Amino acid sequence: MKRVLILGATGSIGSSAIDVVRAHPGDFQIAGVVARSRVAALERIGREFNSPWFAGEDAAERAVRETDADIVLVSMVGISALAPTLAAIDRGIAVALATKEVLVAAGELVMSRATEKGVPVIPVDSEHSAMFQCMQGASPSRIGKLTLTASGGPFYAGPADLSSVTPPMALAHPRWNMGPKVSVDSATMMNKGFEVVEARWLFNVPLTSIGVVIHPESIVHSLLTFVDGSTLAQLAPPDMRVPVQYALSWPDRLPAQRAALDLPSLGALTFLEPDASRFPALALVRDTAEEGGTRMVALSAADEIAVERFLSGDIAFTEIVPLVADVVSATPPRRCDSVDDVYAADAAARSSARAWRGAKGRGGRVAAIRP
Repeated sequence: MKRVLILGATGSIGSSAIDVVRAHPGDFQIAGVVARSRVAALERIGREFNSPWFAGEDAAERAVRETDADIVLVSMVGISALAPTLAAIDRGIAVALATKEVLVAAGELVMSRATEKGVPVIPVDSEHSAMFQCMQGASPSRIGKLTLTASGGPFYAGPADLSSVTPPMALAHPRWNMGPKVSVDSATMMNKGFEVVEARWLFNVPLTSIGVVIHPESIVHSLLTFVDGSTLAQLAPPDMRVPVQYALSWPDRLPAQRAALDLPSLGALTFLEPDASRFPALALVRDTAEEGGTRMVALSAADEIAVERFLSGDIAFTEIVPLVADVVSATPPRRCDSVDDVYAADAAARSSARAWRGAKGRGGRVAAIRP
């Protein structure tokens, strides 16, 4: 029986994990649950599974150090997940990683530490889980290209003018039930850029070998093309319990509590090239990833603040990417060799992102961020 510590137990991924544990009581035990807020819901989960619960700002890292877990599911929002992820790796505990920002901001640091400690980092995102599954038993030297699929969010086919997009429109994802941050990132396709960077670090492949296609049905979660031209794909319903269960049960597979795909009922599956002019976040993330270091930290941090400001009505939907781009360009490019380096760059970028004023009567661009 695996003992699972869930960081972010009251969020959408954490809730999926709780469902998986309920469905497989003989395979999993909750070692502890963590949430920053929603304490009442967290306490109910703790009582249900007779497990300790931890709440507050420093709760995640404390839980990693104080509980006896076999695997830690990291499903918190933002860079706050970095310290508990590294703490789990340092303790030799397997990590099931759902928080994109950990690898976007500090991929080299995290994966080098995991390699050094011999700790598996198992992807939970449906796209990276798909790649991970297709790679089982494959030689890395025989992999030619990775292709991430994207739903396209609510706006891949319209409206023509995205400046009128409201928060409820951006949050209305057509396929997935996600938290507000990920939903808005899906609407801008910033999340797909983040996933390209994640794939780079998870699978040790160059950015040039990772592609993106829009697949509105969200049935094919990723594709893996080998050097001989053969392509493997992983198909599953758009249900996060599928990749969560695989991450927690790996290297085993457990029976599903849901119906398998009914292929004839699906009809056609669609694949489209992303519109670069509609989704400039994709190019911004790729260009920034080539530089890495403090600028990738700044991109992740600025996006988090930009999404907060959009959801609060402070900036327009079409100002999210310009805000992030301005903060990135104002950030001095440096390596991040330690957690302190990451946190310092993160704090500076957040401050800059909060001070940003857009072009439409809201002031000018950000000043250069001082080291």
